[in-house]
Amino acid sequence: MKEQIIAQLTESANLQKRLAVEGVEIIELAAKRLIRTLEMGGKILFCGNGGSAADAQHLTAELVCRLTRERKAIPAIALTTDTSILTAVSNDYDFSAIFVRQIEALGKKDDALIAISTSGNSPNIVKAVEFARSLGLLTIVLTGENGGKLTGLSDIVIRVPSKSTQRIQESHITIGHILCDLIEQSICGN
Repeated sequence: MKEQIIAQLTESANLQKRLAVEGVEIIELAAKRLIRTLEMGGKILFCGNGGSAADAQHLTAELVCRLTRERKAIPAIALTTDTSILTAVSNDYDFSAIFVRQIEALGKKDDALIAISTSGNSPNIVKAVEFARSLGLLTIVLTGENGGKLTGLSDIVIRVPSKSTQRIQESHITIGHILCDLIEQSICGN
């Protein structure tokens, strides 16, 4: 059992090291574009399924509440949290429309959508990104190794170079924390 624990921790650490080499420029670009979105009076919308939904909620909380600095609240909404909307849209339309309907209601041209999908192929995430782009929102996708269908659909694609769902999710929350920290720094000053 100890060997399995060591192997998983080592795999995770090695993936983070790889991202520190391969992912820096795209993460920096995403941070700059999100900061610009907020400077223009926009907000950040998040969506994802399962563990990625939890990450969407987690990162929204970091922005609305705080990460490490005392500052004003940052406008962010997790589209994963309102069970009445999620179940009504699923029932009355289709599960693939749960985020589209919310983007239609809440999104505007100067906003950003951060869509989280380990596979990059979730139909409701694909539709959300397509719709957000059609409205002129900045779209940023956090995904896995090949990016799936989302690769050609988003303004910025941050791919975690792994096929392991748990390693991808660990990296997504790390990347999300980095983005939140850089946003917070820009608001508070270094």
